[in-house]
Amino acid sequence: MGKLPFESVARDVILKEESETDPTMGRWPGERPVPELIEYGVVNIDKPAGPTSHQVSDYVQRILGIGKSGHAGTLDPNVTGVLPIALQRATRIVQALLPAGKEYVCIMHIHKDVEEKKIRKVFEQFTGKIMQLPPIKSAVKREEREREVYYQEILEIDGKDVLFRVGCQAGTYIRKLCSDMGKALGTGAHMSELRRTKAAGFGESTLVTLQDLADAMHYYTEEKNEKLLRSAIQPMETAVSHLPKVWAHDSAVQALCHGRNLAVPGVSKLHNNLNPGTLVAVMTLKDELIAIGEAQLTSVAIADQEKGIAVRVDKVFMPENAYRI
Repeated sequence: MGKLPFESVARDVILKEESETDPTMGRWPGERPVPELIEYGVVNIDKPAGPTSHQVSDYVQRILGIGKSGHAGTLDPNVTGVLPIALQRATRIVQALLPAGKEYVCIMHIHKDVEEKKIRKVFEQFTGKIMQLPPIKSAVKREEREREVYYQEILEIDGKDVLFRVGCQAGTYIRKLCSDMGKALGTGAHMSELRRTKAAGFGESTLVTLQDLADAMHYYTEEKNEKLLRSAIQPMETAVSHLPKVWAHDSAVQALCHGRNLAVPGVSKLHNNLNPGTLVAVMTLKDELIAIGEAQLTSVAIADQEKGIAVRVDKVFMPENAYRI
């Protein structure tokens, strides 16, 4: 089975300076009380066919009794599957998910009979970097652009129907991919069914339905049983599982919460393979998400140098005074 780019990267942790974390400040993500989890959480909804992604996000708000949520990567109404929805103060984390790779399982219907050998050859031709013109009804400017199809795997061929799995760059239109492959076959083809199975680090193993979420909220509010809700809502840190990380000393956290950049002396440890411009998650030593930003130096430079800016902070998620010393 193919892998999305971040799944193929081997990340090792480089220790810059050993540091202990104060147990009286902050909190391990798994130990957050439920109200805090709702304030800084993500639900991996199994989107049903019918409603738009925005409507599903609204349903989540109503179920949880909150006023704000945001979904990562719009799915057409008839498309099902993985739709991560960030809650309340975690909403901006979807911007870290949008550019990440996606995986789908699709049924493509070919309009005329074609030899299996020819079908497989066309699938090979449309794996790698391809040029794609977005469909007329799309959220982007309609001009041809390069997209990358990381892998395609034919699961079954049944007459004119081809069931396949595809991993691709964000912004790749699977409906258009099927149409273009149909033209290459000389027969025409269209997408008859589509399900998203991965969006960044979210997959099918953590999916919950809207009914699951409603039931979990009922047990929490009416029976004071939080087990199901804790299973349904994941800490927002899950949304940056695909990103490389830099861990800050406790003493640096308060300044970061006020939007300051992470200086080299504030780094305790970091992932290898960082380069200037790499999108990174800045974490506490309790694995809490502080912020996301861009690395300004390589991993080696951050580990070896004593001064300079390691990460330019873009968006802060941790509340102020969580690590007030």
